[in-house]
Amino acid sequence: MNALDNRAARNHVNRMCLAADIPLIESGTAGYLGQVAVIKKGVTECYECQPKPTQKTFPGCTIRNTPSEPIHCIVWAKYLYNQLFGEEDADQEVSPDTADPEAAWEPAETAARAGASNEDGDIKRVSTKTWAKSTGYDPVKLFNKLFNDDIKYLLTMDKLWKKRKAPVPLDWNEVQKLEESSDLQVESSTAGLKDQQVLDIKSCSQLFARSVETLRAQLCEKGDGAELVWDKDDPPAMDFVTSASNLRMHIFSMNMKSRFDVKSMAGNIIPAIATTNAVIAGLIVLEGLKILSGNIEQCKTIFLNKQPNPRKKLLVPCALDPPNANCYVCASRPEVTVKLNVHQTLVLSLQDKILKEKFGMVAPDVQIEDGKGTILISSEEGETQGNNSKCLSEFGIRHGSQLQADDFLQDYTLLVNVLHCEDLGKDVEFEVVGDTPDKPIEKTTEEPAKSITNGSDDGAQPSTSKAQDQDDVLIVDSDEEPSSSSTDVNMEGPNPKRKLEEGDESVPTKRMRTDPPAAQEEDDDIIALD
Repeated sequence: MNALDNRAARNHVNRMCLAADIPLIESGTAGYLGQVAVIKKGVTECYECQPKPTQKTFPGCTIRNTPSEPIHCIVWAKYLYNQLFGEEDADQEVSPDTADPEAAWEPAETAARAGASNEDGDIKRVSTKTWAKSTGYDPVKLFNKLFNDDIKYLLTMDKLWKKRKAPVPLDWNEVQKLEESSDLQVESSTAGLKDQQVLDIKSCSQLFARSVETLRAQLCEKGDGAELVWDKDDPPAMDFVTSASNLRMHIFSMNMKSRFDVKSMAGNIIPAIATTNAVIAGLIVLEGLKILSGNIEQCKTIFLNKQPNPRKKLLVPCALDPPNANCYVCASRPEVTVKLNVHQTLVLSLQDKILKEKFGMVAPDVQIEDGKGTILISSEEGETQGNNSKCLSEFGIRHGSQLQADDFLQDYTLLVNVLHCEDLGKDVEFEVVGDTPDKPIEKTTEEPAKSITNGSDDGAQPSTSKAQDQDDVLIVDSDEEPSSSSTDVNMEGPNPKRKLEEGDESVPTKRMRTDPPAAQEEDDDIIALD
């Protein structure tokens, strides 16, 4: 029984259940919406048979130099947490990006104009964690470096601010002289809820200092070389991200957010509603009873809507769909075609970005189908590490080559067909071509439909969004419920939409329903559970 809050974990459990041939009850909620589906190897679609919404990412230069939305500042604060206390990642740098193509400045002039304080942390080309350790994680020095010196450095990139409002640096001593606001901004009538309050600048700076000291103590307890892992349910971690992101929002003239909103966006979650979770939990148990009694053919995919449809139903059951023959996870012979430049793509990129990140493998072993069984990547530590910095072409891989990727931990084998291409788009390292689950499916509705999974949408908004105003779109059901693939729920708003099955282009998206007999109409709001 599955109710996880991120796609990677759902993918992994899906593959584990397929490998063990154990039925899986997949479920999720998003505000007032919910969904329960049964997955059985060879009988129904697996979790990865249908496309999922692409997770939203942001350009590094936007995060580091020119944030324009609160989410940019929240992502920056999460990166900062990892740079200071967690595992350093070169792709999560937080210092000003001097390679920003929009910036126009002279390095010599910049050094003279930055005016960064040697006492409170000069701008140096060292890692953030190294610099922080050298200061003993001093909260005041960290504050002045991140919110004063770095901002002054950004201001020297003149071209960035010709069409944007320039950021305003913050100095610790000046901030402490400010009077605390007596009337905290509150998002709703629940003025007593601490997490709903929007703190002022002075309060944010003090919260930042306290959280840094707490996290520094946690790091010291773990010993040298230890790392902390960011968790939205860890109070000091959330205090740090809330305070750091709000300080940056203020610097870049944005409306600051409450801890509640920051947690919603930082954790990629939609705040849960207890009654929705209770209904979905009950449906999970009922589907589980069918499986345990040997009646899996009676299982349904069930959608929970925000309001009754014209047939007076909040719960809409749909028949289970058969497996997608082109699924690269549950097909009898999983196979994908990847377009890339074999002269530029490194073995490490194949391993991390394609096999692990794109196709969800954990510890892939890759051999070239060249008749010799050449091992390209091994999951054994250090065995093929020397290959990581080499291009694929150095191993004889060319247009039409085939690679066999095996993941022992998932009991999963994937055949990768390589297509060489030298004219991929800008900043595009590879493309997956052909009929794979990530390929968009044509829809008759204008908005893309999405399956409900907590945390699967990086752009998920907190409960204070305007989604609640969009209540006028309803599912229109025929007397006979369609299969689950023809019904889906849009996570970006509570407007459930019906998707037509392929080939039914002549059928309108909304149909008139013939009036049923009186006795049947009285029972329209009851779902028979066998």
